[in-house]
Amino acid sequence: MNKVTLTIDGMMCGMCEAHVCDAIRKVCDSKAKVTASHTSGTAEIILDSTPDVTSIKNAVKEKGYKVLDLRVEPYEKKRRSLFKK
Repeated sequence: MNKVTLTIDGMMCGMCEAHVCDAIRKVCDSKAKVTASHTSGTAEIILDSTPDVTSIKNAVKEKGYKVLDLRVEPYEKKRRSLFKK
């Protein structure tokens, strides 16, 4: 799994977050988890496949926002147990 973190300039409200998430979902695989926050100016994508960073950047740019930074790092799903050992 991979985690992509974008720093985005121009998100001002919840609708901006929705526009960014929708744009990213259109270029990522259907199982990707996408979240965005206008308060922190970031978006995170967690996906199984290798991300196409150029497509992601272009999708955000086409919606009128500016990608200031993009980082890709391995991601491990956190497993929680209901029973303590």
